[in-house]
Amino acid sequence: MKFSQLPYTRPDYQNVFQELDALTQKVQDAPGAKEQAALYRQAEELLSHVSTQATLCSIRHTVDTRDAFYEAENDYNDQQSPLLQEKLQAFQEALLRSPFRKELEEELGSLLFLNMELELKSFSPEIIPLVQEENRLQNEYQKLYASAQIPFQGKTVTVAQLGPYKESTDRATRRAALEAEGSFFDENRQQFDALYDKLVKNRTEQARKLGYQNFVELGFLRQGRNCYAPEDIAAFRDAVVRDLVPLTEKLKDRQARRLGIPDFKFHDNALKFKDGSAVPQGTPEEILAAGKKMYQELSPETASFIDLMFENELFDVLAKEGKAPGGYCTGLADYGYPFIFSNFNGTSGDVDVLTHEAGHAFADYVAGQQIPLHALRNPTMEGCETHSMSMEFLTAPWHHLFFGEQNDKYQLSHAEDALLFIPYGCLVDHFQEEVYAHPDWTPEERNQCWLRLEKRYRPYLDFDNLPFYSRGAGWQRQLHIYLYPFYYIDYCLAQVMSLQYFALSLQDRDKAWEKYMDFVKLGGTKTFVDLAHAVGLRSPLDPGCVKDVCQATFQWTEEHLVE
Repeated sequence: MKFSQLPYTRPDYQNVFQELDALTQKVQDAPGAKEQAALYRQAEELLSHVSTQATLCSIRHTVDTRDAFYEAENDYNDQQSPLLQEKLQAFQEALLRSPFRKELEEELGSLLFLNMELELKSFSPEIIPLVQEENRLQNEYQKLYASAQIPFQGKTVTVAQLGPYKESTDRATRRAALEAEGSFFDENRQQFDALYDKLVKNRTEQARKLGYQNFVELGFLRQGRNCYAPEDIAAFRDAVVRDLVPLTEKLKDRQARRLGIPDFKFHDNALKFKDGSAVPQGTPEEILAAGKKMYQELSPETASFIDLMFENELFDVLAKEGKAPGGYCTGLADYGYPFIFSNFNGTSGDVDVLTHEAGHAFADYVAGQQIPLHALRNPTMEGCETHSMSMEFLTAPWHHLFFGEQNDKYQLSHAEDALLFIPYGCLVDHFQEEVYAHPDWTPEERNQCWLRLEKRYRPYLDFDNLPFYSRGAGWQRQLHIYLYPFYYIDYCLAQVMSLQYFALSLQDRDKAWEKYMDFVKLGGTKTFVDLAHAVGLRSPLDPGCVKDVCQATFQWTEEHLVE
């Protein structure tokens, strides 16, 4: 069934709550582990129906944030979601307290129970009003961001549609594009500041009600991190500053020389080559068709996956008015359908979507076939991002379909960008840690913190008095900071994983693909660190890993220079 034909029905939450209550009672009365495991599977089916409808609604809302029906439905689902969480918590507590827990863990897997325990530590019924308010504030931010109607060169554009102008070969155009973007954020400065201020205070209050000093610990728990601690992440960030930031400074020196710009500024940052960055050839439809051909040839598994995606129109990728910003992949559990959302704007980022988001979608598709329990289909987020970021490199032999003669430029800038991204991701993570450790900071103090951390992680940047950016507010463009707190370092860990797959694919493409399939097929049945080791890769948290992996990629860029 095509996506447009999927029927949306508002979930009957009262009925779902009653059914969950009944299942909880049955777990408490069950005579053994076998019966309790069967009840767990029933609960999963019930929740799958709810999540399918809520996700369908959410997709249609992000495709057009002006659609009043789906906006209202999305708000309603957001209001009900924490109430559902409360019922689910009671059900999980009954399982965790089961006298048959040992046998249950053998039947369902011990990781399931570890993950449940983490979930219970991050929720309690008393924070329901706060979670509802948090959802509302997040929607307000998305709507404000999506409302951007930016006048530029006689046209009206969205933030995403400014992308190509930031990569223009004309320096004045690049600067003008950033000024136009900055003025949208400056004009709405009070709203962006106030929304974040309310979110920080809200999340801090949630944390304190749950017994935590601040939101840092709660944010970490909410990410389901089950195999490392905040100290490990701090050590990872230190390794990035020590072993990778000096390499990124060399990359930027090289870029400045390549462009012939001795006074390299922030508005030069996105242009990689004097004659322009690599851009995909053809219309968005032709780019999609090239993506289809790529996955049909990559492997039998990706061929059947991409056929499903096209037959059922499980993409919405063109940038248009009213559409929410960004890109994502999500799943419609009842149908076994992944869905890819994006904002194509004619830059190489369009191809990154077809490789990155399709990596998520493919993993979702495989796990649905391989792993019976919904809760163990997806690993924690850094594992999910390994699926997507590695696919970006493993599809390299087909990138010429998109870039033609500019393919060498794309391959070089893709590898360079992978290295440059990691310090930026650490900056986003470190910034949030500071913000939530100081919840009473003013907007100005937050901006000063961002500028301080920019010097640590991206010392080569000069904002040159650009509006918005030079006052340290550039972080407000980053959706995750508002919508998904502490979900960003995951990309950095995953990038280090992807660079290991990249190195492996250069030696033996078939072996790299085999190890990738092994990783994907394991879904969420192991912790992230165990997944890495299970397929013979190093965990990014292993001592020396960042240094060795990033040095190898840097070396590859040195050997594949393009002027």
